[in-house]
Amino acid sequence: MGRRVNVAGVGMIKFAKPGASEEYDVMAAKAGRAALQDAGIRYEEIEQAFVGYVYGDSTCGQRAVYGLGLTGIPVINVNNNCSTGSTALYLARQAIEGGLAECVLALGFEKMEKGALGAKYDDRVNPVERHVDVLNRTQGFASGPLTAQMFGGAGREYQWRYGTKRETFAKISEKARKHASKNPYALFNQPLTVEEVLASEEVFDPLTRYQCCPPTCGAAAVVLCSDEFARKHGISKPVYIAAQSMTTDLPSSFEESMIKMVGFDMAAKAAKQLYERAGIGPEDVDVVELHDCFTANELLTYEAIGLCKEGEAEKFIWDGDNTYGGKFVTNPSGGLLSKGHPLGATGLAQCTELVWQLRGQAEQRQVEDARIALQHNLGLGGACVMTLYRRD
Repeated sequence: MGRRVNVAGVGMIKFAKPGASEEYDVMAAKAGRAALQDAGIRYEEIEQAFVGYVYGDSTCGQRAVYGLGLTGIPVINVNNNCSTGSTALYLARQAIEGGLAECVLALGFEKMEKGALGAKYDDRVNPVERHVDVLNRTQGFASGPLTAQMFGGAGREYQWRYGTKRETFAKISEKARKHASKNPYALFNQPLTVEEVLASEEVFDPLTRYQCCPPTCGAAAVVLCSDEFARKHGISKPVYIAAQSMTTDLPSSFEESMIKMVGFDMAAKAAKQLYERAGIGPEDVDVVELHDCFTANELLTYEAIGLCKEGEAEKFIWDGDNTYGGKFVTNPSGGLLSKGHPLGATGLAQCTELVWQLRGQAEQRQVEDARIALQHNLGLGGACVMTLYRRD
């Protein structure tokens, strides 16, 4: 077991629609400065930087941190699809835990284009080709965005298995918007009813427009440090990483199941490892930020990470056990559905929200007496990163 890893500082900017954001290096520098200010340290004390983004040239990470200072430190560029930000966090945590550094920066950003995600290269093998093969075999390729077909198909499979109502998926969006109405960092703050969610344009049944996260631009940053560094700099009672896990695709990802193809078993394995390493169970968790790229994925994730039993997500949702007053508060930030999803920044924005929650700094969306927080960040292709945070 390595050293304890503390979250010394967090920071993010308000996300923006494509075409309405600043340049990626400007956004990243702002988020980085916010995290450094939160930690109460200078950039010169950062020993390494792990910088995540998906859409950009090969050394965008260097350009991003150069806005913070020119100190000559190692800068490692990270790309792991939608789990990029939390993968940067994973690497930064390893550097501290393994004794290779005392203070490390994890930074993530994205400047995205309008419209659905698409492949950038057509002259080489697509990394999600095997996932698309599962889609073709199980439901056939249809019109509409590929990711919506994948996660929508997983939602359909769940409906066929358990008879889940369309309203149940829409209720997740209703909850997301209600939470986001109290989050000044969320892109969409306007509440929506289940009826309004269902009335929005259909993207891929059972998903409507308001059940799909939007392409977004933004940045977030986290400063990690050792206990010794925290003591030296007067950082008292910090939030710390109690456990972390990362999984990639398993043989079951490529069986005849859309649910498994979009990462159910990856998440289940990551959750099992996480709870074992932390010595606690999901019942001990107070607040959760999970990867709600589509409402179908949030529903599936409830079961994959043990917030409820398999087949019980619909009851879990309608009983209100996913919000304030229930068993768990999931995505108090509004999640990807409302906050937005700049791929490289998402995992670090999730971390930022959870750290604020454990510090009691989440203002109107504060989860009462939050002490243990759970993060789930998923990327197709594939990777699932889960992190458990505590503040004693």
